[in-house]
Amino acid sequence: MISIRQHAISLAAVFLALAVGVVLGTRTHGDGLFPGTGETAKIDQLTAENARLSEQVKAADSFLAGAAGKLLTGSLANRTVLVFTTPDVDTADADAVTAALTTAGATVTGRVGLTGAFTDSSEADRLRTTLLNIVPAGAVLKPDAADQGSLAGDLLGQALLADPVSGQPRGTDQERGLALETLRGGGFLTFGDVKPAQLAVVVTGDGAKADENNRGTIAARFAGGLRAHSAGVVLTGRHGAAEGAGPIAVVRSEAALATVTTVDNVDHEIGRITTVLGLTEQLNGGTGRYGTGAKATSLTVAAMPR
Repeated sequence: MISIRQHAISLAAVFLALAVGVVLGTRTHGDGLFPGTGETAKIDQLTAENARLSEQVKAADSFLAGAAGKLLTGSLANRTVLVFTTPDVDTADADAVTAALTTAGATVTGRVGLTGAFTDSSEADRLRTTLLNIVPAGAVLKPDAADQGSLAGDLLGQALLADPVSGQPRGTDQERGLALETLRGGGFLTFGDVKPAQLAVVVTGDGAKADENNRGTIAARFAGGLRAHSAGVVLTGRHGAAEGAGPIAVVRSEAALATVTTVDNVDHEIGRITTVLGLTEQLNGGTGRYGTGAKATSLTVAAMPR
């Protein structure tokens, strides 16, 4: 029997696949594929079709928002999750992901914002110096984590994420506090109340400035550094983050980052649901590339037994 979870995801997949195709088609036509005035009727027809399918996407989002409780409830029960955001994030996306995690039963232990300086290669030396001055006692940094993104993920993964085997936090509250305060004092992080977590989600934006000073690569490798020290990490963002130098595109291109799950449609309800399901999949030893962007292999996580 087809479950409501499978039916909801399948329905959304149809709507979104249709809409993406027509949206892209309309943009192509609007850029001059039909330059003659006699083609106006075709352009108008495509524009109307795009509008109709956009309404269907809204309907799918609305349907999934209503079904999210049944789809997600209990999937992350007794799990803790720390949310990180990149400088270009849309706050509404981060809020929606946090809400989805809560619906799944997870405890969100805080939100840490990476600043522009954190993801700026011109600040690499200053960030590396700061990081090396706050290594917690007992932490062992990976010798190949030389770039600032990998190094920061390596250190913060050990400072803020629980050991995936024992489930226990590493270090002390004082060591974590010192690391966070020092990085905030250097202009690299923003945060409120933060406690250790078993899992992490990195919420990014649309990749608009990803090629500026290697911002996309730094964010991607930061997620990879976290993943090495946690039970699961999902990097989630908008469609543009999967293109060019965007952080999702980098993760999908670098073999060393293959254990990080990516989702490229977080601005839609199905992307938020997939972000949560991606964490449950990681807890079961899996990973995936989800969404509608470049190198995505599936729209969402296959239904798993509950």
